[in-house]
Amino acid sequence: MTARLWPARWGWLAALWCAAWPARAVVHDEGPVRATVFAAGDIADCRYSRPPYSGAARTAALINAGPADATVLSLGDHVYPVATPAALRGCYDATWGAFRERTRPVPGNHDFAGGRADAYYQYFGAQAGPPRRGYYSFELGGWRLYALNSHLKGAEHAVQLQWLKEELAQHPARCTLAYWHVPLHSSGGHAADTHMRDAWRLLQAAGAELVLSGHDHDYERFEPMDADGRIDLPRGLRQFVIGTGGAYLTPFLWPQTGSAMRLNASHGVLKLELLDGGYRWQFLPADPDGPAPDYPGPPQQDSGSARCH
Repeated sequence: MTARLWPARWGWLAALWCAAWPARAVVHDEGPVRATVFAAGDIADCRYSRPPYSGAARTAALINAGPADATVLSLGDHVYPVATPAALRGCYDATWGAFRERTRPVPGNHDFAGGRADAYYQYFGAQAGPPRRGYYSFELGGWRLYALNSHLKGAEHAVQLQWLKEELAQHPARCTLAYWHVPLHSSGGHAADTHMRDAWRLLQAAGAELVLSGHDHDYERFEPMDADGRIDLPRGLRQFVIGTGGAYLTPFLWPQTGSAMRLNASHGVLKLELLDGGYRWQFLPADPDGPAPDYPGPPQQDSGSARCH
């Protein structure tokens, strides 16, 4: 077969192959790792097992095995069924509490009791940002990180958006990551929630790279997306949903455009290595609970890398 026959006879196959395997930006050499991050939400649930035997204990073991100076991003819903002082001390603290001094949290819906997240703010203290607000920013390894509160409404949410707009203007960065609890894009069991769409637009306009969320109890990685659910490879934000911190896992019900990887057979955490001009990601699955199945499912693995905008 000559090279001239390739387009006519095999072009359709090449096109099919490219559609089945989306292109991925790969970091070839962006220098040393500036910071390591472990992230997950939907964490501690001691209603069905004692803390040492819980899903949160298995994901805590993954973090314990990593660098001692790694930053932990907890993506909300720290304890079930609700974050009372007793539940945080007796359930969450027994596992992920070992990382409290290096955890930068955001609140989830289960962190609110009676419409207030008092126990959450009391437990994390200054690590959760200004009191009773639920959003803040910080520098990590040359990156700018924005922890946002996806449960603010009305005027309080408008104030958060104005704060984010001003922060992005005052702190331009080569690489930017944001995280909050309820995802904008998700194939999981919760209905679509567009509450954080305006925040996404502000972040995309500023050239941000990543958004991390929880809420749906699964792991999902999206292609770079815009705020309206369209794939935008040059300028979009890549979103990870990591609701696999230890609570019960849930099925995917609503497959979405741009969903590139979906895993829900194992608890686990997302490991991010932040570089000078890019990042590497890896989903770390926890050791399974109980004996190995006779017919194991596919490996719960996902990894890759990309450059910052």
